[in-house]
Amino acid sequence: MINKNPPLRIAIAGLGFGENVHIPASLSNKNIELVGLWHPRLDRLKEACNKNNLFAYETWKDLVNDSEIQGIIIATPPEPRYELALEAIKAGKHLLLEKPTCLNSDEVMELQRNALKRNLKIAVDYEYRAVPLFMQAKRIITEKKLDEPYFVKLDWLMSSRANPDRPWNWYSDEDSGGGVLGALGTHAFDMIHWLIGPTHSLSAINSTSIKERECPKSKTIKKVTSEDVSISQLQIKSINNNLIPAQVNLSAVTKQSRGVRPVIYGSNGTLGLSSANQNDYVHGFGLWYSDNGDVLKNIQPDSDLAFSKIWTDGRIAPVARIQNWWAQSIADGTPVIPGLVEGLASQIVCDKVKESNSIGMKVEINLRNSFHLK
Repeated sequence: MINKNPPLRIAIAGLGFGENVHIPASLSNKNIELVGLWHPRLDRLKEACNKNNLFAYETWKDLVNDSEIQGIIIATPPEPRYELALEAIKAGKHLLLEKPTCLNSDEVMELQRNALKRNLKIAVDYEYRAVPLFMQAKRIITEKKLDEPYFVKLDWLMSSRANPDRPWNWYSDEDSGGGVLGALGTHAFDMIHWLIGPTHSLSAINSTSIKERECPKSKTIKKVTSEDVSISQLQIKSINNNLIPAQVNLSAVTKQSRGVRPVIYGSNGTLGLSSANQNDYVHGFGLWYSDNGDVLKNIQPDSDLAFSKIWTDGRIAPVARIQNWWAQSIADGTPVIPGLVEGLASQIVCDKVKESNSIGMKVEINLRNSFHLK
């Protein structure tokens, strides 16, 4: 099918994940025209723009006031994301936001209110929804091959912060959006909502295993205020309105860890995804399925779910697919999924995990009464 719409003219803000993943994904996408970049450090900005032959926006106002730019991908660290996004929305820009969308659910709701007033499409980069094996898992569940889910277990065990000599940075600071909940929890809770259903209630324990790190700027030891381990017990509402128990274990300090591993046990089968590769979402992943107690078998994705192109860095292909869904929703005027509805639902669960840990009690959420999740 030939796309008759002109490509979406965009810029990218942020040069970490933005440079390594969003730039190559955008440059490969026929539905997107990457025009320029913004970054608070001018030396990094000019280096990246020269490398990729892109325009350098030296101030945020220069970018949001450029009438030729239709959309912006905001891939900055979490702390400035809300203010940047709100200003861009008020300037009439469609957005693709990295996760966590904001620092708390109130900020996400404010973005949603302002975007709805202006009929803007705000996507959230929950890229696991765009990985063929995860899409195949969703298809198996939708086709009711598991029948009614009985139990969900999601382990996401990483070693990214396991070295105590790793310097203090924004990840170490809860107020800056650091911690395992923002890094992994936002994905994990969205994954469960997408595959099974919305969260009804939860109880949680958070922990900071490595309590101090050296700050490279001041050469002093600074306190780590963000969690590097989080364990949650949830009740999830299935499509049949049954409450399904779920366990989510998150860690950034597990050496010899096994990455992300969701497993769903149903009345008629078991389904799981796993990979020992912590570097991306594609290379090394496997999907296995057992029908009614039979031996677990490896499952390959259906051909219509396959990527048209795969990079050595497996993160790029699913992000390119999310970018394409965003651009297509803008062109067609259709809802963007995953968007702020999904981002808000996940952020509310993250907020409630912190609340439960703080008060030492189970907390109610009941997302289904507030959102139409997809």
